[in-house]
Amino acid sequence: MSTQSRTLTDSEQAWARTRSYLREHRTELDLAATGEYPDAHRVADSALLARREWLPTSPIPVNDIRLDWSPTEALSFPAQPPRSSVLPVRADGGEYETYSAVVGDVAAPTVFENRPTYRLLHAELAGQSPTLRFGLGHYFDSVDVGEAAAHEFAVAYRDGQVAPGVRAAITDPCDLGQRRANLAISTLTIRRDVDTGNRSFLLHWRDPRKVGHAGGMYQVVPVGIFQPSGYAEWNTGNDFSLWRNMIREFSEELCGADENHGSEQAPIGYESWEFASKLTEGLDDGSVEAYCLGLGVDPLSFATDLLTAVIIDAPVFDELFGEIVADNDEGHVLELQPFTSERVEQIIAEHPIQAAGAAALRLAIADLP
Repeated sequence: MSTQSRTLTDSEQAWARTRSYLREHRTELDLAATGEYPDAHRVADSALLARREWLPTSPIPVNDIRLDWSPTEALSFPAQPPRSSVLPVRADGGEYETYSAVVGDVAAPTVFENRPTYRLLHAELAGQSPTLRFGLGHYFDSVDVGEAAAHEFAVAYRDGQVAPGVRAAITDPCDLGQRRANLAISTLTIRRDVDTGNRSFLLHWRDPRKVGHAGGMYQVVPVGIFQPSGYAEWNTGNDFSLWRNMIREFSEELCGADENHGSEQAPIGYESWEFASKLTEGLDDGSVEAYCLGLGVDPLSFATDLLTAVIIDAPVFDELFGEIVADNDEGHVLELQPFTSERVEQIIAEHPIQAAGAAALRLAIADLP
């Protein structure tokens, strides 16, 4: 039964109030959550956590990262994550079994599907052969662990205590053997003026009515979970590419294209798709540069982000994105901002920005060629 046609229980209302508190105090809670991991490395003086091997000494071309596929690899985490201690009671008196079930029933965003994902199993980005290894996962894996852990922390931070649950079971969020980790590719998009060399970048406000994660926050754009484009089996292999995933997110978040690329009927033809071809041709001729800056974990929600930056020469940028769709399916894209140290720090200081976004901006301003 939809929440629009019934009254929420007292515990559902309390859960919803805490979720609102979590959204409204996200930056404060992020910084407080880093205190739980004093020995973890923090990326670019942000709240984002990482292992040393996740941070390259200099930006890596995205297509230089080897992707390994290991769908049968067994890790040490249990078949089901621990039950969260903050799940409310249903109208019939029964308890919710998972955090994603509560979100879907009480606070579902516009799109909330348990789609297949590429689950991150291992990462090595600091060596001579940068590699990411993946198996099969599902979107709700991260909701049931990471979002539940963030909710539990918010209760403890606000009320002084919370019963042990998901968060207590994960002692090191950077240990990919302790939890199911979906990977988000967070891309900083930079327009480069070929005559002056001046650069500008895009920023995104995530509408809490439309997204299930980090609503109300600012973030680089585009951002998307690394996942097949659809449920059909052929998509798993055809879409297993960081660059192809980024292309789809550029199309959806900056051009307003539908997420349905027809891949339930046939695999996406990236070579024949004009938009994808122009971006990829840019990589070949140097008018587009795509870099990986590192990998990190949000200390509050355990969201795991591959930090990337794409620099696009103005003629290509204006041809592809000259009419950027300001309002998209996840929020609002701001106008281009000057890509300078002063403006980046001003934005981080004045806006509630996700830890991954702050880290990507600082790494990019310091290290991009």
